[in-house]
Amino acid sequence: MGNPQPAQMDADAFLAWEAEQPEKHEFVAGEVFAMGGASDRHVTISLNVASALREHLRGGPCRTFIADMKLRVEAADAFFYPDVMVTCDPQDRGREQYKQAPLLVVEVLSPSTEAFDRGAKFAAYRSLASLQEYLMIDPASGAVELYRRDPEDHWVLYTHEACDATGRDATGDAVELRSVGLTLEGGRIFEDAPPESPAGEA
Repeated sequence: MGNPQPAQMDADAFLAWEAEQPEKHEFVAGEVFAMGGASDRHVTISLNVASALREHLRGGPCRTFIADMKLRVEAADAFFYPDVMVTCDPQDRGREQYKQAPLLVVEVLSPSTEAFDRGAKFAAYRSLASLQEYLMIDPASGAVELYRRDPEDHWVLYTHEACDATGRDATGDAVELRSVGLTLEGGRIFEDAPPESPAGEA
């Protein structure tokens, strides 16, 4: 069993406290938020994307992380757990508990987190000078949305044709991830991802 959450907590205290907890938590400006579990479809999509990235980047300076690695966003005084992220920053190699300079972040949406992932979390991510692309994948609809930072520091949305959310036909549009030089096929993103269970089913 973990230790009780302190009434007031800064970033250093959060790191020490969370290291003793059995569950993961995100941290924003002193507030702590427990993270729930994810569906089979959500986890499979995350793993598919991470595996494709790791395979593509193998042997180079960039590293791919999935779910259990924290991302520090100093401007928001926050720690998040992106579903997938890639960092090529040499200083990140020396950070064991968290990374701080990703060039790509991927979030697989869920009903309980979608508004946050699209809103306040994306606003925090945009403060990262290193970040070049933010990919959001909707397991329910099969839609894929990519935001890319342009040379004028504007974030441009690139939408992609949805894959079949049933999981039987997962072709969809390919996604060009310029930050890492990878074209990710829609079929690879949703490969072996089972359909979501109807609401209320286990």
